[in-house]
Amino acid sequence: MKVILKEDVHGLGKAGQIINVKDGYARNYLLPRGLVLIADEKNLKALEYQKKKIEEEAKKKRQDAESVAERLSALELTIKAKAGEDQKLFGSITAKDVAEALQNHGFSIDKRQINILEPIKRLGEHEVEVKLHSNVSAKLKINVVGE
Repeated sequence: MKVILKEDVHGLGKAGQIINVKDGYARNYLLPRGLVLIADEKNLKALEYQKKKIEEEAKKKRQDAESVAERLSALELTIKAKAGEDQKLFGSITAKDVAEALQNHGFSIDKRQINILEPIKRLGEHEVEVKLHSNVSAKLKINVVGE
């Protein structure tokens, strides 16, 4: 019997796949638990529609991420921090500090999306990576100035 997986099933496949299983397994286990749909005309058309819709949403999210990446790359962020002698900071600039500064500029970016390669512990210019999408990231210039 051909069925469409509604969700990931260990040993069978991932959601949206069309697979062939034994009739008894489908009727007695998969269907009662709501894990599959019978692969008939109606369900196949609904699956195709769903796939197209998901692809369009993914494309739109990627385009939005690319436009945000362009704006971030053009931005030079200034963060004020307390510093002592020889331009060393008291503490360091974290991803949370960068996210808050971006929030003040109108960006809503989570601190987990910000990748600081090495700790920012000195005044001056630094560069961090902001991961906006699975394939889209932006380099952000940060200028740390003393208070």
